[in-house]
Amino acid sequence: MSEKKKIYKPKSISGFSEWLPEIRIIEQQWLDHIRSVFESYGYTSVETPAVEELDVLLAKGETDKEIYTLTRLQADPDDDKDARLGLHFDQTVPLARYTAQHFNELVFPFKRYQTQKVWRGERPQLGRSREFMQCDIDVINVDHLPLHFDAEMPAVIYEVLDGLNIGKFQISISNRKILLGLLEALGIEDTIPVTRNVDKLEKIGAEAVTTILKDEAGLLQEQINAILQLAQNTDLSSVNAQNEQMQEGLDELNFVMDQLSHLPDHAIKADLSIVRGLDYYTGTVYETKLLDIPEFTSSICSGGRYDDLAGSFINRKLPGVGISIGFTRLFEVLQHNGLVQGERKCPADILMILPSEERRAIVADTARTLRKRGFKVEQYHAPQKLQKQLSYAEKKKIPYVWFPPFEDDQQHEVKNMNSGEQQKAELSTWSPQEDTSHENAA
Repeated sequence: MSEKKKIYKPKSISGFSEWLPEIRIIEQQWLDHIRSVFESYGYTSVETPAVEELDVLLAKGETDKEIYTLTRLQADPDDDKDARLGLHFDQTVPLARYTAQHFNELVFPFKRYQTQKVWRGERPQLGRSREFMQCDIDVINVDHLPLHFDAEMPAVIYEVLDGLNIGKFQISISNRKILLGLLEALGIEDTIPVTRNVDKLEKIGAEAVTTILKDEAGLLQEQINAILQLAQNTDLSSVNAQNEQMQEGLDELNFVMDQLSHLPDHAIKADLSIVRGLDYYTGTVYETKLLDIPEFTSSICSGGRYDDLAGSFINRKLPGVGISIGFTRLFEVLQHNGLVQGERKCPADILMILPSEERRAIVADTARTLRKRGFKVEQYHAPQKLQKQLSYAEKKKIPYVWFPPFEDDQQHEVKNMNSGEQQKAELSTWSPQEDTSHENAA
């Protein structure tokens, strides 16, 4: 008697997204849109390997990131047991290595976009995954980067997000030089614990930030009051610059905001509480929130300017500015809130009916002609009952069904699966009726 076959019950892995076809189609549409907008501003696509050498990943001291390392299950026992490669935890470090390595082959300013998955050993929760997609744009130049690009970043992001129909959102913009200038004027030399905790102001509130700055950073109450007064100021014109660095930050922020004055008022906001916790940011910084989902407080798109991207890899000054859409975070949150709902289970515009085995060649030739005209066409696989073929199209939400001639003296016909209307069609000139009811608006 044979042994009973052991079945492993399939299950999802926590922190790793996996979508059904109808949701994956929307995800791909979003990525196509993002790529289209990036390229419309002249950004060029770059893709780097999923792995980097650990020395590269740790070059900027990012020891707080939970890095997944690569080892082989069947590795030789005599091999070096220390992992040499790790999955990248963001796209900034690979970009730094890439730019330094190909420095003599690139044209500067180097405008690149990168849409790839990254990996972190996070504790999974809504909006925070272990494997997630980021959509980054960066501009890097040699020695000096014009402020023009600081204003271009949020303009690009606004166009991307507005085209996704995700509801209202707001891009908050500040400049770290403003707060750093104030800290200098207040005589505070250790700025890192201050900037990192001021950045938490919206999440934990002024009282909690005050306690931390007093107990952990050792600041005096009058210093804390000055810091909070600046961070909570909503009127740039009322900010009094106390030194050159602070004035420079205000001038830069005002320039960026002026360049974005064509955007809706709710979309762009100067917010001096935005600092960004990463210390390599040196000027303009960005964060983006979903206004229609206020309970989700994390940023869906953030970034800023940095003075020295690739200093660990090349002896050249390479300032840049970049911004990253947390694509998986955004997509998951919107889907959780019912704002991403797919119906179509395949991308086909047309299903070709197969009336009989004898007509297979005609059906295949018709499908090829329609594909050459730009339509996505699926050919039904077997000459089964007509109702079964129509049911297949209905289940997959294919909007049109094409009937080739069932006999030599008959004409082509097309059925609109939404309206039920069926009419004769000319293969070389037919186009879909003006009917958008089948399209997903998410």
